[in-house]
Amino acid sequence: MKQKISSALVALLLVALSLPSFVIAQQQPAPGRTGAPGQQQQLPPNVAPSNPAARRPRPRVPAASGATAAIEEDFAEALSIVQENYVDGVKIDYNSAFKSSIIGMLRSLDPHSNYYDSKEFEELQADWRSEYYGIGATIGDRTIAGQTDTYILATFPGAPATRAGLRFADRIIEVNGETIKGKSSSDVRDRLRGPKGSTVKVTVERASSKALETVEITRDAVGQPTIPDSYLLKPGVGYIDMTRGFNRSTAEEFIAALEDLRKQGMTSLVLDLRGNPGGLLDQAVKVAERFLQRGQVILSQKGRVAGSDRTYESRNTTPDNVPLVVLVNRNSASASEIVAGALQDHDRALIIGETSFGKGLVQSIIPLEYGTAVTLTSSKYYTPSGRLIQRDYTNEGLYDYYTRGGVGSLDDEAKAAAAKPAGPESLTDTGRKVYGGGGISPDEPIKPRVIEPAQQRMIDPIFGFVRELVNGRIKGFEDYKIARGIDYEHDVKADEYPVTDNLFKAFKAYVASDETFKLKDAQIDRSRDFIARQMRYDIATAAYGTVTASQVQVADDPQVAKAIEVLPRAKELSVAAMRGRNPERKTFE
Repeated sequence: MKQKISSALVALLLVALSLPSFVIAQQQPAPGRTGAPGQQQQLPPNVAPSNPAARRPRPRVPAASGATAAIEEDFAEALSIVQENYVDGVKIDYNSAFKSSIIGMLRSLDPHSNYYDSKEFEELQADWRSEYYGIGATIGDRTIAGQTDTYILATFPGAPATRAGLRFADRIIEVNGETIKGKSSSDVRDRLRGPKGSTVKVTVERASSKALETVEITRDAVGQPTIPDSYLLKPGVGYIDMTRGFNRSTAEEFIAALEDLRKQGMTSLVLDLRGNPGGLLDQAVKVAERFLQRGQVILSQKGRVAGSDRTYESRNTTPDNVPLVVLVNRNSASASEIVAGALQDHDRALIIGETSFGKGLVQSIIPLEYGTAVTLTSSKYYTPSGRLIQRDYTNEGLYDYYTRGGVGSLDDEAKAAAAKPAGPESLTDTGRKVYGGGGISPDEPIKPRVIEPAQQRMIDPIFGFVRELVNGRIKGFEDYKIARGIDYEHDVKADEYPVTDNLFKAFKAYVASDETFKLKDAQIDRSRDFIARQMRYDIATAAYGTVTASQVQVADDPQVAKAIEVLPRAKELSVAAMRGRNPERKTFE
């Protein structure tokens, strides 16, 4: 086992060292653009072969010699010492030792090179497909009456959970006859997922009746659209929720959303990329070129090996000229920064919000034996004006890097200074100054709405109260009871489910009846706006599903409000840029 692990580690090192010619050979366009699978969790890679799941021939690994032989010997010796002297040496998990060794090697290179075991790689590929196999429900832990349980938070249209009749706030008791008491919602999630066509028995306490019921659900493919919602914020002003990443169907979903909004009378657009972790590069290119004229550069890619440099240009002869504002925040990364950077550099949109994450490194995905895979940084990308937006990671740990250098612990002034790019200056098409070295800086910085720690503690009691409310158990508010099926196609109206003074008083009485919530009237009064918004969100989730419920949060979002306000400026900027490219152009279509 020791020899197997050490040899495999050295082999992987040699694969990494010989990678450039291997990766380039797999990235030849055939024909068209190369895709870019997203890395799991927050920050996906930007570029990879168009079919990353396909098994590839491994490059020939030269015999270990010199430095590599020394590495193999040192690793084997270290493992032997651990096995012989560690207090629990007989319990060593060699797979974990192997995995941590590879990750340690890759993380010494940069924060985005990574290793995936077979389960993680399988989940990653499911992300690329925008689907997984399971029951189609969002679940989460909530603490009510001092007891933490896992609840159904939402179900999806047409999903197995919906067909089985599961509803908002049903409490999960058992999965396949095994109690889930004391288990986290992530553990419960893993038990609910499984192969397509397999069955799972779920015992729940019905929120409507408090009765126990066991339902048998056949697992199926559950779609996870990357554009869950699009609608008119106000007459003429379209909004596209694009916060979930760039997967294989993103461009197709985006075009469909644009066309639908046009039919509804859209004359200007707010594109929300906040929290978008990135993903497939070809999808980002297709989204950006929807608004850019033929020949305009979207990004340039530069690698270490001859032939790896590439420039992506728009091929659109009839770009959409709708006035455009793009929302970004510190968790907008990778492919979402490609879109924002291209639109900003060409003055095609105004960028609103916070400085984005700052990821300008490109990863290639290399499937390995036994269903595992490695992502390895192979090049960098640059915006049309020549900006490299990658943040410096050489003088900070991985945790600090992913939390933006620890800015979360700083005051507002220090946060602003830490988030400001420090790279070289570039110019947009109309001569505006933009900077590299750390993400896409917004044209209009606007602070996000922040949930305070005291408000975070109110989420569970709000959920518990709404559970009673939508099932008709709050006296005097029986008209809030939701007995019908979920209307997933509904758009929330401003006057729906209002949190009146009397309803707010009923909530305070509910909280006071359970001392485990440990909330005082003064705390509740100070957070009335938050409570009203969160309560309406939970009610809307029960009535219309979680996608529609997000409209409640967007309705009074300060960054969205600013985006609407600056739309006329976005139109003027785009007109100026187009006239610069075509002096004869007089109108804005």
